[in-house]
Amino acid sequence: MSKPLRIVAANDTVKVLLALGEVLAGNQALFVGPPEANGLMPEVHGLPDDVADNVGLIVESSGSTGRPKRIELSTEALLASAQASLDRLGGPGQWLLALPANYIAGAQVLIRSLLADTQPVLMNTAVSFTVDAFVRSTTLMSGDRRYTSLVPTQLNLLAAAAGGDDYVLKALRSFDAILVGGQAPSASTVSFLRELGVNIVVTYGMTETAGGCVYDGIVLDGVQVRVSEAGEIQIGGATLANGIDEWFATADTGSIDENGRLKVLGRRDRVINSGAVKLSLDLVEEWARTQPGVRDAVALPLQHPKFGDSFICWVVVDDVDATAIDHTLASVELGLAARTAIWANLPEMPKLPNGKPDLQELQKSFLEYQKQQRDLRDRGEI
Repeated sequence: MSKPLRIVAANDTVKVLLALGEVLAGNQALFVGPPEANGLMPEVHGLPDDVADNVGLIVESSGSTGRPKRIELSTEALLASAQASLDRLGGPGQWLLALPANYIAGAQVLIRSLLADTQPVLMNTAVSFTVDAFVRSTTLMSGDRRYTSLVPTQLNLLAAAAGGDDYVLKALRSFDAILVGGQAPSASTVSFLRELGVNIVVTYGMTETAGGCVYDGIVLDGVQVRVSEAGEIQIGGATLANGIDEWFATADTGSIDENGRLKVLGRRDRVINSGAVKLSLDLVEEWARTQPGVRDAVALPLQHPKFGDSFICWVVVDDVDATAIDHTLASVELGLAARTAIWANLPEMPKLPNGKPDLQELQKSFLEYQKQQRDLRDRGEI
């Protein structure tokens, strides 16, 4: 059997919400496309008019590394994830949508709202996220229980404002839970907000698991997690995407403690080997974010002619001309693998629509910088 596939632009969130209601009723499947540009729906290629009956939602991954893919999720998987989330959080509530609906985290905010039969508050996710817009949207909420879902870059902005603005802090405290996921948040930011009385729930999951399926290290009901002999995190259970058999290999490394709590250590492909010394680039980013004046950090691997691997780490700072990272301290605290690193200041991190760093744009900027340096050397100017 088959059913029609509907395509809706991400910035028409009311239409997306209504379309998801039809998805949950089993009447259609849905693909939420990119936002409209100048009132026109962007061209979407390669999608059929009809899909198999076991398809509820097709989500395109962010493609931050240049490899976007379309993932099919069944209605059963979406509902299993949404219900398990509400159960863990303490019951139904009103949600604030602060993420684009064409990504799984944004779509799940709307699905949880439909499941709870509550009216979500919808931010304009087609424009850049701001603290003021978030706070204004929070004032529109009227539910007894209130939730939202954010990515770390949004949380960083809110945390920076909350430190000196009681109005922002009050808005954050008004939520019964603020989910943060998409990538690992800054531990210091999470700790800072929790100390101020903000209930931050760190989630782990991906599109292939219908969104976050591990909350603060503990799997949701209906989800299983294990770590392979090679240290890879594998996820099973009711929320898996179509086409995945019993277990989904995440390509992340981790460990499970004696209490069954999962600790995510980082991507398997984000460990460099420099002069026989290994270093996780996720650890580099986390360390960089703890340095004075650094608001965000993204590290990517580089080849080194002598030591094999190295890395470049972009750090977001207020003063791009100042020295934000002490290179000697970095080598001491991160190890010898950091001695050949390049540290680059940025005023702002380039972002994808879902709030994640735009790695392709960063790579392009670095290649342009290298070309400029070569041209200056060729002209004898450096």
